[in-house]
Amino acid sequence: MLFIVALCCLVSRIVYLNVIDRAFLVSQSQARILRTVTIPAYRGMILDSSGAPLAISTPLDSIWANPKLFRSSPRQRFLLSKALQVNGFVLAKKVARAKRQGREFLYLKRMNPPAVTKAVRALRIPGVFVQREYKRYYPDGAVTAHVVGLTNIDDRGQEGLELSYNQWLSGTKGKKEVIKDRLGHTIADLDLLKKPVQGKNLVLSINHQIQYLAYRVLRSQVEKYHAEAGSVVVMDAKTGAILADVNQPSYNPNKRPKIHDGRFRNRALTDIFEPGSTMKPFTIALALQSGQYTPNSTVNTSPGRLLVGGYTIKDDGLDYGVISLTKVLQKSSNIGAAKIMLSLSPHRYWQLLRKFGFGQRTASGFPGESAGTMVARSDWYPSVVATLAYGYGIAVTALQLAHGYQILANGGIKMPVTFLKRITPPVGVRVISRKVANEVTSMLETVVQKGGTGWRARVVGFRVAGKTGTAYIAGPRGYSKHKFIASFVGMAPVSNPRLVVAVIIRNPQGQHFGGIVSAPVFSRIMSGALRILDITPDNLAVKKSPGVPQPLKAV
Repeated sequence: MLFIVALCCLVSRIVYLNVIDRAFLVSQSQARILRTVTIPAYRGMILDSSGAPLAISTPLDSIWANPKLFRSSPRQRFLLSKALQVNGFVLAKKVARAKRQGREFLYLKRMNPPAVTKAVRALRIPGVFVQREYKRYYPDGAVTAHVVGLTNIDDRGQEGLELSYNQWLSGTKGKKEVIKDRLGHTIADLDLLKKPVQGKNLVLSINHQIQYLAYRVLRSQVEKYHAEAGSVVVMDAKTGAILADVNQPSYNPNKRPKIHDGRFRNRALTDIFEPGSTMKPFTIALALQSGQYTPNSTVNTSPGRLLVGGYTIKDDGLDYGVISLTKVLQKSSNIGAAKIMLSLSPHRYWQLLRKFGFGQRTASGFPGESAGTMVARSDWYPSVVATLAYGYGIAVTALQLAHGYQILANGGIKMPVTFLKRITPPVGVRVISRKVANEVTSMLETVVQKGGTGWRARVVGFRVAGKTGTAYIAGPRGYSKHKFIASFVGMAPVSNPRLVVAVIIRNPQGQHFGGIVSAPVFSRIMSGALRILDITPDNLAVKKSPGVPQPLKAV
């Protein structure tokens, strides 16, 4: 009878557990052994136009712990802290606090190399686990930092194109259901709940050889003149594609500085400045387009001073007398440019500048790009109009200047700016006639010839056109007489312009003229870039001159 009673009790218990309470028990069991885990997805690569990697994601392991399961001897804790290179006391305190809070997940250290992971696994500490993650690595470091940008520890874009195209580059993490034991170890995979989608690659228009060349030359010149900052933009004159974008100072995204002193900014797109004489070609373009002037039309600049609305305009103390429009550009005459502008319609100049892209962002899509500023038409008094003719009263970026010269170099057709490698040719918009664009380009060629302000920008074997610029920097109390923007923007080869290079150097010491500080940078970069792209010379008759910077060795 006792045996029968015991048997009935066992049977009733089996029925209760397997029939009546089955759903509850199964749910409790699954809650203890079934887990949904994340399947990591790697971020897409960023490549230059030739396929060279500029940003790649490398797999690394993060060490984490479940405080509720964490058990270790003093020696194990010592070896764990040594392997992770963290303070043992701090580590133990952090785990204890997380346990009191009831947490089941705590990062001990993220992004560890394989050697660290191997050492941690060898300790076999209960409650300590390894999780695969990806860390961004930038092969070119500081050279491409301002273009590519960087990601945070969670591999999300924070700056540059990493931020602009974060959604495109980011993959979608997957999920799977697994069985884990009481120590958190995976026993078996049950089901794939969501398949991971890997990030897409991003191919840029940047040529990393030209990028490196521009970075090296700019850094050398900024250091030589102890300048505050500098920027260079190299653009394809035919397509509007950006081949190089470098700035100084820069930073290494692989070893990110904690001091935010402005080095994270892509100054070529974010910093605005009054461009000075580099705006004169657009004044001349308006004059030619009006039909009132030709390249040989003359303007009287005597006696070297011009009073407009109580403001005196000078030509650096020189009296050029009666000169042609071509000489106005070659000698960079402020008086000549001002007189030409005062004879024309300011409203038409405002319209022309807008067509050239000034006062508005380009189509680059770069985060934080500045639109620049233009004086409101309601404030265009005669003195404002006169100074606008030679680059004051308007603030631009280095990219906008390069884009404006791209239109001149491309026969008056404006191409959309891009950092991406295009598959199909872009469609341009005509801004000025081909005749006017070609005339301005020919006039700019005289600037680089003997007697011009930009002769240091010459490139051996190539015809070059461009314009120097030297402008005071405005401060809270007006223009500083000791701080300058030195610039040079030009194109080559003139017979069939292929490249536009803009060089901007802020507040150089010792020398401040664009023809002395920035023109040699243009010469070296343009010379190297033309050689890298294997562009045929169009001026082989010109021999080397001791005053012209010679090209750098191939990179």
